[in-house]
Amino acid sequence: MNVTQKILSEHLVSGSLTPGEEIAIRIDQTLTQDATGTMACLQFESMGLDRVKNELAVSYVDHNTVQVGFENADDHRYLQSVAARYGIVFSRPGNGICHQLHLERFGVPGKTLLGSDSHTPTGGGLGMLAIGAGGLDVAVAMAGGAFYLTAPRVVRITLKGRLKPWVSAKDIILKVLEVFGTKGNVGCVFEYGGPGIAHLDVPERATIANMGAECGVTTSVFPSDDLTRRFLEAQGRGAAWREILPDADAAYEREVILNLADVEPLAAAPHSPGNVTPVAKLEGMKVDQVLIGSCTNSSYRDLKTVARLLEGRTVHPDVSLGIAPGSRQVLAMLAKDKSLAALVGAGARILENTCGFCIGNSMSPGTEGVSLRTSNRNFEGRSGTPSARVYLVSPEVAAVAAIHGRIRDPRRTDLECPRVSMPKAFEIDDSMFLRPSEDGSGVKIIRGPNIGEPPKNHALPSELAGVVVIKVGDNITTDHIMPAGARLKYRSNIPAYARYVFEPVDPEFAGRAKKFQDEGGHNFIVAGESYGQGSSREHAAICPMFLGVKAVIAKSFERIHEANLVNFGIIPLVFARPADYDKLKAGDRLRLAGIRQAIVEGKPIVLRDETAGADMPLKLTLSQRQAEMILAGGLLNVMKTSKL
Repeated sequence: MNVTQKILSEHLVSGSLTPGEEIAIRIDQTLTQDATGTMACLQFESMGLDRVKNELAVSYVDHNTVQVGFENADDHRYLQSVAARYGIVFSRPGNGICHQLHLERFGVPGKTLLGSDSHTPTGGGLGMLAIGAGGLDVAVAMAGGAFYLTAPRVVRITLKGRLKPWVSAKDIILKVLEVFGTKGNVGCVFEYGGPGIAHLDVPERATIANMGAECGVTTSVFPSDDLTRRFLEAQGRGAAWREILPDADAAYEREVILNLADVEPLAAAPHSPGNVTPVAKLEGMKVDQVLIGSCTNSSYRDLKTVARLLEGRTVHPDVSLGIAPGSRQVLAMLAKDKSLAALVGAGARILENTCGFCIGNSMSPGTEGVSLRTSNRNFEGRSGTPSARVYLVSPEVAAVAAIHGRIRDPRRTDLECPRVSMPKAFEIDDSMFLRPSEDGSGVKIIRGPNIGEPPKNHALPSELAGVVVIKVGDNITTDHIMPAGARLKYRSNIPAYARYVFEPVDPEFAGRAKKFQDEGGHNFIVAGESYGQGSSREHAAICPMFLGVKAVIAKSFERIHEANLVNFGIIPLVFARPADYDKLKAGDRLRLAGIRQAIVEGKPIVLRDETAGADMPLKLTLSQRQAEMILAGGLLNVMKTSKL
């Protein structure tokens, strides 16, 4: 077996590892963060259990730490009290970014990790099977329930050779994105191997696993080897190590060989992580802003490399440089070895140890500004400035641009490439992890006025009849559906947050959908390829459901969002004839006659376009479990009458 199959087989609850078959696995660890964790905790509370049931549950506060207004502070108090009540480890604001912290302090090779954040696969750098999911799926796992997924097709990415100076792990994953793209990889796991991984330490592997999410894969995983052992020992957790290697005769769906010596400095140009181009082709482009950090590139190794480059130099006067360490551990070590002084001395703005700029809640660039970032997504408008042009690059390329004020291929400069090795021992201070007592029954849960309840849905009616409330194109992200940034403070208040559904695409959507809903009709969304890219934000399903959306008809869906739609009783339908997409338009009257019976009996589904007087065949791929959820109006309704 390969590494993926070994971990899955150890955790298999039902099904077989036949690619494409639905399986259920046991989840050892869960993580939530404040942008998605508030709803996950509200959902967990609604299950009526006394304590979490999985091995380890950690609640991180790392997204909305900018506290303008009372909403974020209230949510953080709620999360802290829920953690104490139900047996969850609570990571206080300022402790760091969930994925960096989990890698440092909790990740264990061979364990399964389910997180309510799409970049949970970061843990794959440590030999975990780490998967991002919607908050409701994570709440179920916290309650001891299994996680359901499609048995993956495992693609081996064999790394050979060694990186040349000025080329780093960020360039490897950008090369992978160039090869595989951002769509068409649903149901796959990327498993890395080959002699080249011997030259990549755990933080570098974590960078690669982190951005595999942009390819749309279920997760990415590295073997657990001697380098993994050394990382865990340096974190004071050597006892957690176990070796997990693929068998010599392990089989894979496909193998792609990548010679690391051939990789050059790369960038993802606006407005997609898959829009990859050599940095050399961008040579000379003026830069307004450089931001270094995020869960992708905020490790001690990354930021010490930046400090070495900036030491004794000054940031270009036309550039605003911000640096966000990934954790307090990283910040403390930078302070101790005087790297922090070098960064401050160069003119860098030291930002909080949070997601911050990556989700657009701070450091938005100026109008039409060019921003170089080491984060993982550059969707249009995600930075908070719709006209900005955001490029994703390595810390090395970012630092060189901060010095010169322009994008430079670092290989063509007179700068010396720093070589930074992983330390033999990391600074360890777990004081900002609040561990719950054995009995939390006496803890009072604190609820601010912005904290509501999960909205309720009704069982699927015998037919759906309504209107196309919006038609969108290809590559619609969850940021398009539910904007992040300043709007995230409404995450615990669905009626308030629902006012902003599709705001970046069509600010009138929410009002129009509410009007149709009040008139008694059902709302439909029509979409192109790869609908629901990006974040695991389940609000992109909850809020449309709240506004009466009953079905999304698309050319194709991305994994997490499709699962979230089903979780909340929205039918994910696919055009059997892709050309039919072009025949529908916003405002068309649609009818799905007998839809409930068709799902119960597995019959073909035909959409009636009543405006044009035409029929369109649709495809619906659901397991029996998912069909039950759609019929009941969502997973919460199913759980009221069945066991986990």
